[in-house]
Amino acid sequence: MIDRNNLDRSNIVPYLADIFHRRGAESYLGEAVTMSQHMLQAAQNAEQAGENQSVITAALLHDIGHYTGEFPEDYIEQGIDNRHQITGAAVLEKFFHADVVEPVRWHVEAKRYLCAVDEGYFRRLSEASVETLKLQGGPFNSEQITEFERNPYMDSIIRVRKYDDAAKDQDKDTPTIDHYLPIIQVLLDSYE
Repeated sequence: MIDRNNLDRSNIVPYLADIFHRRGAESYLGEAVTMSQHMLQAAQNAEQAGENQSVITAALLHDIGHYTGEFPEDYIEQGIDNRHQITGAAVLEKFFHADVVEPVRWHVEAKRYLCAVDEGYFRRLSEASVETLKLQGGPFNSEQITEFERNPYMDSIIRVRKYDDAAKDQDKDTPTIDHYLPIIQVLLDSYE
């Protein structure tokens, strides 16, 4: 196991793979899918939509922050927001450009935004997503909407959010994490 305090460009991809292999079978916040099924489905949704490597990677890693914080298993029942979007972005921003990091950082706020501006969006949320919405602050108010709409990455953030929302099918077959590792590596290599 790679120590997350000693991550660098040479070991971030194996570190991410290790997380999926070691912890991917964990439950996903009351959903019918595991954490890895959820994240792999989000990436597959992005890939099938013809997204670029950055959006596919953001969709794959949008919930990686669930693995980077230390919270009790019942943190939702205890009324705790684990702020996984912040902890995940903090790990990723050391290696990836903003076009990957910002959709991860803002995907929770995208849910809050969409609940405020799209009447039908809230009705399509899963029960677990409605529960976490409460912990995350509920739908945006008008000031928050205006502020969010100024984000230069808003379009990709919203797309990643929608891939996230559609990634909860327990019967869907997806590629394994090994399919996505070369995509991540090519993206990282492009930064040099």
